[in-house]
Amino acid sequence: MSTAAIQPEFHTSGIIRLTRAQLFGTMAGLMLSVLLASLDQTIVGTAEPRIIAQLSGFDRYPWVSTVYLLTSTLAIPIFARLSDIYGRKWFFLAGCGTFILTSALCGASGTMNWLPFDGMSQLIVSRGLQGIGGGMMMGLAFTIIGDVFSPAERGKYQGFFAATYGLASIFGPTLGGWLTDHVSWRACFYVNLPVGIVAILAIHLYFPYWRPEGVKRTIDWSGVASLILSIVPLLLALTWVTDYGWASARVIGLLALSVLMLAVFIRAEGRAAEPLIPLILFRNSIISMSAVASFILGMGMFGVIIYLPLFMQGVLGVSATESGNLLTPLLLASVVGSILTGQMNLRLRTYKPSAVVGSIFIAAGMILFARMDASTSHGEVLIGMLVAGFGMGQLMPVYTVAIQNAAAREHMGAASALPTFCRSIGSTVGVAIFGTILLTNYQRDFARSAPRGTPESLLKPFANPLMLAQIRPQLNQLFAGYADGLNLLKSLLGNVRAALVHGINLIFVTSAVIMTLAVVLNLLLRSAPLKHGAPKVEAPPH
Repeated sequence: MSTAAIQPEFHTSGIIRLTRAQLFGTMAGLMLSVLLASLDQTIVGTAEPRIIAQLSGFDRYPWVSTVYLLTSTLAIPIFARLSDIYGRKWFFLAGCGTFILTSALCGASGTMNWLPFDGMSQLIVSRGLQGIGGGMMMGLAFTIIGDVFSPAERGKYQGFFAATYGLASIFGPTLGGWLTDHVSWRACFYVNLPVGIVAILAIHLYFPYWRPEGVKRTIDWSGVASLILSIVPLLLALTWVTDYGWASARVIGLLALSVLMLAVFIRAEGRAAEPLIPLILFRNSIISMSAVASFILGMGMFGVIIYLPLFMQGVLGVSATESGNLLTPLLLASVVGSILTGQMNLRLRTYKPSAVVGSIFIAAGMILFARMDASTSHGEVLIGMLVAGFGMGQLMPVYTVAIQNAAAREHMGAASALPTFCRSIGSTVGVAIFGTILLTNYQRDFARSAPRGTPESLLKPFANPLMLAQIRPQLNQLFAGYADGLNLLKSLLGNVRAALVHGINLIFVTSAVIMTLAVVLNLLLRSAPLKHGAPKVEAPPH
């Protein structure tokens, strides 16, 4: 029998070539992992009011999301680069295992009496550790796609992953609400366990281990430390700016520390034998432009998504119980856009048309949002969501494809993590800036409309409109203790609606300007043909 007759039939043409069985098992494991990490963000949000009530943690509830953001953002570039040096498989499996274990710890928060802190602190610590696992999974999933498929094929499959993320965002709130109401809020975390175990088995059994050759196996500890000391103060400052303001000593000090450590990080990367984020990547205009565009996408698009439900609830009067489904049209359109952009990239063998068309749709959607006011119909909001969502779906996979197509093979992990990392930072910056715009205008307009003589103690809870839905029961109890208090509460809530209109409108206008500039940026993005076929030097599949 000839050698050719016994060679396995490969169905992928990337650095790591897979048989049909390996491809199916690997894709199943990766998609389940992405589903886990994305579902966790939406399913937990619905359960938060019940969690806060049971664990008595209202004063610390923002940290449940903030600490996850911190650790996952840091984990993305660190472990992506380590996988360039030591291989993807075991880091990815470690991320899955960490995520599963910490999901169990999150679900057990408040019952672990052997720990020296209360239930809410147990949850916050567990969520921080869970973010490390989630960042490892999300950062490496798209890198593995880059290893397995040629650049021309990647957009097609990355579109499916973006669609998985969108579907999780759609069904997560509904599933979280059902589990919270019929089982327990703890089930929102425990549901990760069986899915995660299946993902681990699939990757362990079907994804081959591949160890990169020709790299120095040294860890850039100075880069790791300086990156952490730069990103953590930045994210903390941007998180606290809504509460303390840009001029507060706390925020200014953290931003100054972040800038100082960024300079240290850049200097360290220039000297490192195996830098955490190789600065040579940014000499390529496609990579540097895509990184900037990813940041702007996160800032202009993802920041505004937070305020769409607030507009629907606070201005148009949609009930809070329906809030989990408010973004469904946007996310469904995003799924369609993600799948379409993959097919476009595959057929046209270039990513630029998807980048330009996607950015135009997002800018158009933001302009439609900017035209909304108190008289806007639900149908007009729906059209804006469909237009913006379609553009978002088209644009999200583009930058990963462009960067992977331009990056050298030895930097594939670090390069693949760049779009996700930049989007994460950009969305945090966007939320901070938009939050400042909203609160500054809202507080001024609300103070002008408040009835004279209203006690300051009654006005104080209205300082942050984002909190009103969560504290409505406490407001009813507080105002019931005053003569004609409930009518006053009704009047103040009406003033909230009027004050929100102006602040949210300014957010949408700002986002429309940002995303219009993004169209120009994408027109300037250099186009390069997507490579197709197996590389000349192939790594062994086992």
